[in-house]
Amino acid sequence: MTQQRIKQRGFSLIEVLIALAIVGVALAACVRALGVSANGVQGMQARSLALQAAHNQLAEMRLQQLFPDLGQRSEPCSQGPMEFVCEQQVQRTAHNAFRQLTLRVRQADGPVLAELGGLLSRMP
Repeated sequence: MTQQRIKQRGFSLIEVLIALAIVGVALAACVRALGVSANGVQGMQARSLALQAAHNQLAEMRLQQLFPDLGQRSEPCSQGPMEFVCEQQVQRTAHNAFRQLTLRVRQADGPVLAELGGLLSRMP
């Protein structure tokens, strides 16, 4: 009677471990990409709300027909769940009835998230 070798089918332990290592690296890359994406969304939301706060402050000053003194000043300006600081810089223009206003919005001592420029006038 002759004995024939029977070929076994399936994966060896080393092949399975290599496949698991490849899958683990791929999953780690996916988790990292998801984290970067979430941080990007938070940053975009903060910049969007900061720009909205600047627009609101400029519109409020125009509606109240304010004609501010020259110089700089800061005041809190919250928008939604975010607490911002609005910095106003008022400059003279060629015409005395107008003022150039630059609004910069930031979080506490953080970087400037939004900057908006506009004109305010003494005329109605």
